[in-house]
Amino acid sequence: MKALWAFAGVVVGSGVALAGVGLAIARRLTAPVSGRRYDLTIRGVDNTGERPVVILDRASATAAPGDYCLILENGGWIKLANDVENRGPNLVGREVVGESGPGLVAGQRASWSGIYFQTPADAGLQATDVEIQTDVGPAPAWLIPPQGSPSTTWAIHIHGLGSTRAGTLRGVQVASEIGLTSLVVTYRNDGEGPRVGTGRSELGAAEVDDVRAAANYARENGARSIILFGWSMGAAIALQFVADPKLRGIVLGLVLESPILDWVATIKANCARSGLPSWAGALAVPWLNCQPLARLIGLANPINLRSFDWIERADEVTVPTLILHGTLDTSSPPGVSTRLSAHRRGVVDFEAFDADHTMSWNSDRDRWRAVLTAWMTALPTIRGI
Repeated sequence: MKALWAFAGVVVGSGVALAGVGLAIARRLTAPVSGRRYDLTIRGVDNTGERPVVILDRASATAAPGDYCLILENGGWIKLANDVENRGPNLVGREVVGESGPGLVAGQRASWSGIYFQTPADAGLQATDVEIQTDVGPAPAWLIPPQGSPSTTWAIHIHGLGSTRAGTLRGVQVASEIGLTSLVVTYRNDGEGPRVGTGRSELGAAEVDDVRAAANYARENGARSIILFGWSMGAAIALQFVADPKLRGIVLGLVLESPILDWVATIKANCARSGLPSWAGALAVPWLNCQPLARLIGLANPINLRSFDWIERADEVTVPTLILHGTLDTSSPPGVSTRLSAHRRGVVDFEAFDADHTMSWNSDRDRWRAVLTAWMTALPTIRGI
């Protein structure tokens, strides 16, 4: 009998511990926006050439060819050249091609980023600051006209979880070049949009209401049709939007960069990325799905994660869709994107890049732009812009 009670104690204790792990994962996933992590150190700056070369520890990110940025803890913004210099077994050099803010010196802390443009002006775009009136308050947005005459097809650009609207400017450039008016939006609890409740993300379930408000703004200001550009969680929001029967008819197409197409698969992938077993991600699901548990982590409403499973909902993807996804993405599994494109041949086009999460443009800027331009100009309705 004592052995039985001891075993029961172990089971109960294990269950409590596992529940605690699920709680921690759910809280981290939905956490309010916090400051950027500056986890790199500038090891040196070589000023002997025509341009400075910044010396960094060798890592998969810093050694990857492509167009990337360093965001400095002191507020500086450093654009890096595509090529990588070998500075020994543990170091790489990246030439500086653009710099703003305080000067670059050895010893500074920095953050690696794929957000290449700070502002619309930095991307060569003209923008007007506007406010979208949502049901939780005004959400700032950039209204960016096309290079030519005003269009009746608008592009709405939706950034991802933990990112900013500046990250979408990589796609806004292409939209502007082919003649689309762009609306670059914010949404609740993203650090720029309205703060609601505890400031926690609802993973797209509530944020989609703010994008609907943005679509209403577009239609009130001359848009007859819309193309949605969704980055990471922004793609999850875009898919929720287009599934709304009242709005589906106005969406001409979806452009999805590193999309979250299944939140459960994404949570498991991020557990593995963080050194946990992937199965630990399933422990977070009850904390998000169940209302009493969701309230314990600070969410006003539970999140129906099944509604974000676009493999199960594949038949509902009926508008032309382009997925751009890096094969090295350890945050949002690219295999889910390939499965969706296989399920919806003729509707969903898939282009793979040798890139990490939301870094496809950075890994091969010219190809990314060419693929997107060709796909968008092939949409029959785009010709009527």
